[in-house]
Amino acid sequence: MDAMSERRGMFGRRRSADDGPRASVRDLLPYLFPKKGLLAGAIVLSVLGAGFALAQPALAQELIARVEQERPLAWLPVLLLVIVVVGAVLDGFQHFLLQVLGEHVVLRTRRTLVARMLRLPIAQFDERRIGDLVSRVGSDTTLLRAVLTQGLVESIGGVLTLVGAVIAMLIIDPLLLGLTVLVLAGAIAVMLAVMPMLTRASRQAQEQVGHLTSALERAISAVRTVRAAGATAREAAAIDERSAGAFDAGVRVARISALVVPLFGVALQLAFLVVLGVGGLRVATGEIGIAQLVGFLLFLFLMIMPLGQLAGAISAVSVALGALGRIQEIVRLPSEADADADVALAPRPGAPMVAFDDVSFAYPSAEEPRTVLERVSFAVPAGTRTALVGPSGAGKSTTFALVERFYDVDAGSVRIGGVDVREVDRESLRSLIGYVEQDSPVLAGTLRDNLRLAAPDAQDRQLLEALDAVNLGDLVRRAPRGLDAEVGEGGVLLSGGERQRLAIARALLAATPILLLDESTANLDARNEASLRAALEVASEGRTTLVIAHRLATVVDADQIVVLDGGRVLATGTHAELLDTSPLYRELATHQLLAPAD
Repeated sequence: MDAMSERRGMFGRRRSADDGPRASVRDLLPYLFPKKGLLAGAIVLSVLGAGFALAQPALAQELIARVEQERPLAWLPVLLLVIVVVGAVLDGFQHFLLQVLGEHVVLRTRRTLVARMLRLPIAQFDERRIGDLVSRVGSDTTLLRAVLTQGLVESIGGVLTLVGAVIAMLIIDPLLLGLTVLVLAGAIAVMLAVMPMLTRASRQAQEQVGHLTSALERAISAVRTVRAAGATAREAAAIDERSAGAFDAGVRVARISALVVPLFGVALQLAFLVVLGVGGLRVATGEIGIAQLVGFLLFLFLMIMPLGQLAGAISAVSVALGALGRIQEIVRLPSEADADADVALAPRPGAPMVAFDDVSFAYPSAEEPRTVLERVSFAVPAGTRTALVGPSGAGKSTTFALVERFYDVDAGSVRIGGVDVREVDRESLRSLIGYVEQDSPVLAGTLRDNLRLAAPDAQDRQLLEALDAVNLGDLVRRAPRGLDAEVGEGGVLLSGGERQRLAIARALLAATPILLLDESTANLDARNEASLRAALEVASEGRTTLVIAHRLATVVDADQIVVLDGGRVLATGTHAELLDTSPLYRELATHQLLAPAD
């Protein structure tokens, strides 16, 4: 448990929504071009749609003028009908392309975000809530789709329609156009003032959704503990509080968004009334004809649609920028590999396989860092077994984290085969190490999925041999689906001992030259412990093994025992030597190292 106790309470203040990163429209543009062909097709259809839309009022005006002047209609009604139908077909096809393009945006963004998340330094996962990270992949990326499907690309054709309508209205009657623009300009100015408020409110709403997801993930992942502790009502109340926070934030977004729609509605109705009133007077005085007034009104109505699209696009972009800020916060974080040297690890002959040279380390913290390891030095010769012992919080699990290079040392060096781990690529380093963690995590899926995690090409025969080696062969044989048996979320369908043995089998399959075992027999009974110890004896042949153990039987046969306390090495030697020379080890062996189970 020392790794958890070392990290608990060591990270800085939680970010608030107001501290969140801000994204600009320029940041948004690269996310909108995953499929240039689809985008070009949608834009072309949008332009064609604008042309067909502008043709309709012009033809209607000509049709009315011919009726008024008692001239023949000829082909005008049929042409108007054809233009209406073709325009509708183009709109439908454009909508389809935009939906597909929106899905590509979401897919590309999720791939980028997940690829970055899975490569973030481990310290980032210590600091961040898992539920909030999941929320960024789920709901935040979905909001980017709205940028396309709610009018950004459509607004290109809408702008053309707007410009064409304005030109036509200018030709029909400049006075009426001036009055219309004057009314709408005030509404547009207010809308532009509202946009920053909407972006900020949207970001806050997404933060609240992330907090809600985190609270739910916490309760569901530990549902058995929650039920057993009688804490269901309290956890439900905590989630309800987060839900209420998300609701309040959503209402704030809705309140600000609601300013745009009625504002434009009032502005357009006012513009229509002004045109109708003033236009009626100009018709009565003979300055314009009825056909011109009707044409102007039709172009005014046509102008309403692109203005609505523009308002929707601005609203969608405002919301998307809030989500994009949260996405970019993760994407812009450096990955583990960003600072890695592009060098594969090649152990040097004759050098210790694992060596700590004057290592000091403290977990990252915005508060005062607390040193976990201080000037730790020991060496593990190739092919030998070294046991790490010490009281809880001594720094045992931290040494494993440094070997795996989940963190980098603050001082000194960790060497594998004589090579400083900071000088090589992490993937090549970890390809040499098999690691069985303290809590033996099991991934949701099947037994086969879990076993092949570190050995994806292993055949079923090899999987069964590994399971037999850890005394899990009977589990597979009595399961109706064999290796395809589901283990449940977090391995909940297995016992603690079965999860531990499955994790060990996974490490054995990888056949790495270095094996790290953190409390590898802690959850086993005497029979399974003896069987597993025999399997580990075979598996450890030719391997360099480091073991953290609380059981005396696990350490007595070690080639070397390193005694840690308070982050320092107090003694190093064999079991017999340490009984004579180390008071702490003698105390541990007598009182705290558990005897083998009965």
